[in-house]
Amino acid sequence: MSQRPAAGRVTSAKIVIAGGFGVGKTTLVGSVSEITPLTTEAIMTSAGVGVDDNRQVPGKMTTTVAMDFGRISIDRDLILYLFGTPGQTRFWFMWDELVRGAIGAVVMVDTRRLADCFAAIDFFEHRRLPYLVAINCFDGMQYHNPQDVRDALAISSDVPVVSCDARNRESTKNVLISLVEYVLTMRRTRAVAPA
Repeated sequence: MSQRPAAGRVTSAKIVIAGGFGVGKTTLVGSVSEITPLTTEAIMTSAGVGVDDNRQVPGKMTTTVAMDFGRISIDRDLILYLFGTPGQTRFWFMWDELVRGAIGAVVMVDTRRLADCFAAIDFFEHRRLPYLVAINCFDGMQYHNPQDVRDALAISSDVPVVSCDARNRESTKNVLISLVEYVLTMRRTRAVAPA
């Protein structure tokens, strides 16, 4: 993504939504997308017993098996394409393809299951893809402040940590705007850094 486009030109960007199983990725894409989101949700069956651990999300009856896809226009000249990753480890082989061409990622976090997001954070850090951490407030309450979550995840102080309600369009839109602003700041910083 470059500087602000000339009047009348539209810039598009790809953003990846990642995190552990049942953290709210599909919900986030669905709540903010201005088109009917494409989802690849499948009913969880007995074949997944012993493979998919849904003890921490007992009401979850479906799972993403490929990706979620949505689109949102941030303003007249910026369109974001959202690609939600599958959360289960057996589908992680698809992540390399899903992140190709992405400007950044949102790592969704459930503070009741912080360890579930470590793999996503490691994945983006290893690929040097900018990301932010979005704490999903499932019941509308935030139980941990962003600094405590940052410390628990042992992430750099420059990585944004924000709170959101994945069900709320304005909340998730603000997460995406925060990510775009972070990516632009990082690119400007790199552009002026001495070689």
